[in-house]
Amino acid sequence: MDVSSICVLVFVSLLLLFSSSTAKTPSRPRALLLQVTKDATTKQYVTFIRQRTPLVPVKLTVDLGQRFLWVDCGKGYVSSSNKPVPCDSTPCKRSFSVACTVGNNHSTCSHDPYNPFIHTSTGGELAQDVVSLQSTDGSNPGRFIRSARPGVVFGCGATFLLEGLAKGVKGIAGLGNGFIGLPSQLATAFHLDRKFAICLSSSTTSKGVIFFGNSPYVFLPGIDVSKRLVYTPLLKNPVSTSGSYFIGEPSMEYFIGVKSIKINGNVVPINTTLLTITKDGIGGTKISTVDPYTKLETSIYNAFIRAFVKSLAKVPRVKPVAPFRVCYNSTSLGSTRVGPGVPPIELVLGNKNATSSWTIWGVNSMVAVTNEVLCLGFVDGGSEPTTSIVIGAHQIEDNLLQFDIANKRMGFSSSLLFSRTTCANFNFTSKA
Repeated sequence: MDVSSICVLVFVSLLLLFSSSTAKTPSRPRALLLQVTKDATTKQYVTFIRQRTPLVPVKLTVDLGQRFLWVDCGKGYVSSSNKPVPCDSTPCKRSFSVACTVGNNHSTCSHDPYNPFIHTSTGGELAQDVVSLQSTDGSNPGRFIRSARPGVVFGCGATFLLEGLAKGVKGIAGLGNGFIGLPSQLATAFHLDRKFAICLSSSTTSKGVIFFGNSPYVFLPGIDVSKRLVYTPLLKNPVSTSGSYFIGEPSMEYFIGVKSIKINGNVVPINTTLLTITKDGIGGTKISTVDPYTKLETSIYNAFIRAFVKSLAKVPRVKPVAPFRVCYNSTSLGSTRVGPGVPPIELVLGNKNATSSWTIWGVNSMVAVTNEVLCLGFVDGGSEPTTSIVIGAHQIEDNLLQFDIANKRMGFSSSLLFSRTTCANFNFTSKA
C-alpha cells in the first residue's frame, strides 16, 4: 500500500472516530425535573437532589420564596468538588451579602441560611458544588445530567437549623426569585431558560413535580397544561420579606397583583390600599409553599368570612375547628368535579393592560378536618402583617404555576381537576 493510500485510510478512520464520539455527546436538556412529595406528618413538600462528588441524594424541604439552597454542613459534608464562594466573586455580590469569613489566606462569602418553620437563621458560608438532576421532555423523565464544576451555589447551615423540618430532611431547596435562587442557578449550570413550574399533589402518597426550564408540562392522559396557562405579572417587593436578610436586600419571594376578591361573583368590600406594596415593603400578595393555608390581614379576613358565610346563608354551620373560623358538615355541601359544592373564590389579578382571575374552587378552598367536617381553609394573618395576603400551599395544590423569571410573569392553570387530571399524574416512568 502506497503512502497516499495510507494517509487516506488514516483520515477516514479519524473521521469515523470523530463522528462516533460526536454522536455520543449529550445534547443540551430542554428541562430538568424534581419529584415532590407531601410529608404526612409535617405537611411540608420534600424532594431529593443529588449533590457532591461522589454524588449523594440529599432530602430537602421545598420553600418557594427562600433565597437559595442550603444544606446541613455540620455533620459529614464530604465532597471533592466542594468549593467556597470568594467574597469578591459575582455570586457573592449577587447574593446581597455584606459579610465575609477570612482565614487561611482566603475570604469566603458569608450568608445566613433560614429555617421558616422555627423562624431561625444562623451564620454560614456560601459554597459551590456539582448537582445532578433528571432531564425531561415534559412528558417523561430522561437521563440524569450532572453539572460541570464549580456547580450550584448553596449555603452551609448548622445542624441545629434542621429542627422542625420533615424527617430525614437535610436542608431547604430555596426557589427564590434571585440570582442565587435554585431556579437561576440551575439555568446557569445547565443552560436552561430562567423559568420553572411547580405542581404540588394534595396526596401524601403520590408525587407532584417541579420543572426547571422550558415547557411542555404533560400530565396523564396526555394533557399539556402549558397550553392552558393564564399569565399575570410578577411584582418586585423592594424590601426583603424573609425572616432573615441584609439591609438593602429586596424580597426574593413571588408577588402578584391581586386587585380585588370575589366570592360567587360578588366583590368583597375590603381596603384595597392593603393590596399595594409600599416603598417600605408592606402589603401586597405573595405565594408560599411554607404556609399551609392562605393568610389574610385581619380586616380583609373578616370581610372575606362575612361574604363567604352570606353566600351559604341557607347551609347550617357546625362548631369551628382551629385555626379555622367557618366549618360545615360535609354532607350539607354536596360535591362537584372540583370538590365540595361551595361558591368559587376569585382573586382578580391585573395591571394597566389586562385583568384575569385565578379561581379557587371547593377542593382548594375547603379543608377536611374530619370525615364529617369541612372548614374554609383561610386564616387570620393579623392586623399588621408585612404582607396582606399570603396564598398558602393548600390553595395551590393540583394547580400548575409557572414562574417565568426572565419575563417577570407567572402563569397559572387554576384547578387541574377541570382538565380531568392532577399534579400526581405526571408519568415518572423513565424513557432512558
